[in-house]
Amino acid sequence: MISGKEALLEAMEISPAVAAFCQKQEASVRAKFDEIDEICEYNQWKVLDAFQKERVSDQHFETTSGYGYTDLGRDTLERVFARVFHTEDALVRPQIISGTHALAVAAFGLLRPGDEIVFAAGTPYDTMQGVVGIRPEKGNLTEFGVTYKIVPLGENGLPDIEALKKTIGPKTRVVEIQRSKGYDYRKTLSPREIGEIIRAAKEVKPDVIAFVDNCYGEFVQKIEPTDVGADIAVGSLIKNAGGGLAPIGGYIVGKKDLVELCAIRLTSPGLGKEAGATLGVTKSFYQGLFFAPTVTAAAVKTAVFAAAVFKALGYNVLPEPDEERCDIVEAITLNSEQAILSFCRGVQFAAPVDSFVTPIPWDMPGYGCPIIMAAGSFNSGASIELSADAPITPPYNVFFQGGLTYGHGKYGVMRAVQEMVKDRVLSIPE
Repeated sequence: MISGKEALLEAMEISPAVAAFCQKQEASVRAKFDEIDEICEYNQWKVLDAFQKERVSDQHFETTSGYGYTDLGRDTLERVFARVFHTEDALVRPQIISGTHALAVAAFGLLRPGDEIVFAAGTPYDTMQGVVGIRPEKGNLTEFGVTYKIVPLGENGLPDIEALKKTIGPKTRVVEIQRSKGYDYRKTLSPREIGEIIRAAKEVKPDVIAFVDNCYGEFVQKIEPTDVGADIAVGSLIKNAGGGLAPIGGYIVGKKDLVELCAIRLTSPGLGKEAGATLGVTKSFYQGLFFAPTVTAAAVKTAVFAAAVFKALGYNVLPEPDEERCDIVEAITLNSEQAILSFCRGVQFAAPVDSFVTPIPWDMPGYGCPIIMAAGSFNSGASIELSADAPITPPYNVFFQGGLTYGHGKYGVMRAVQEMVKDRVLSIPE
């Protein structure tokens, strides 16, 4: 039996020097952790209130098959989501396989031939580019007569609101706002900033649909984009909102008529939200949502810790350790391909699942360059679980996120540092 934390860490291949250095950086962000805990508590009460108001019972955990008509658990869960996000309606389904799928369902549901979608926060995330037709994937929106415009980010790295107002025209039906940074080294948008974009867009065209990609942002702050004017917000249940327990799924929340258009796209005209079996996952959806504020807080703490450690090691980090947090992602500029390989290997070696696997870059579908992904997760691709991914291209930014528990996230950061030390990519300051 190993006695003592230091001895256990050493047995888990963390040297005393790395452990001591990281513990010192952790102490510097304790006040930030207190702030995260306060947000977590508020969001936990918000979710609990929604469960109680909708009178959630064990009968709602029963499974359905086939058409899934009269699925009481599914319908009640969607009302819970609508309450949590303060919207008129919600679509929460296991048939939505990813965040990109949720975005595609919403985009195809809301747009018609001749319509235009304007991207207010620069070029959208890589996989969304294929949906739109920025990258020419089969079946994209442009094939259906939908056009798009992209408003480049301003010199400050934030959306250019004046340029957006000039871009919106008579054909503009949807203004899309991507909250998180994707693979761009830019600031994630806060709900307050998203609200400013929405107000500006609706000044120009009051009936424009404000459509927010909320992936990675749920429960990081006390308010959501739907609290500041978003007509539709979209996310994945294998990110924040699923609390690490949802094995698949996505959500779309917003105005009732718009959610119905999205549901029609997911199923078919005439069916909408009325059909769709839950196949035994309903309980994990409820329980995942209940745990989501706490799990998200653990992931945010992990990101803050990573920022403190790597800033102290001399790397550029975004956000800085003491900056406002708007999602669970920490971007770190590692400056070389070898540093990325070492970092991602450390995250993988820290995993509870597939810790013996060495990640390597590959030509992942939907991306324009080789991507390396480290993720030893219980649910494949679940980025609320500890993971790191990076495009293998200068300036060699790695995007680090997740952590179902802070203890695991902290170890993942230390193991990434340890592997970089082992490969002589960095040395620990005296």
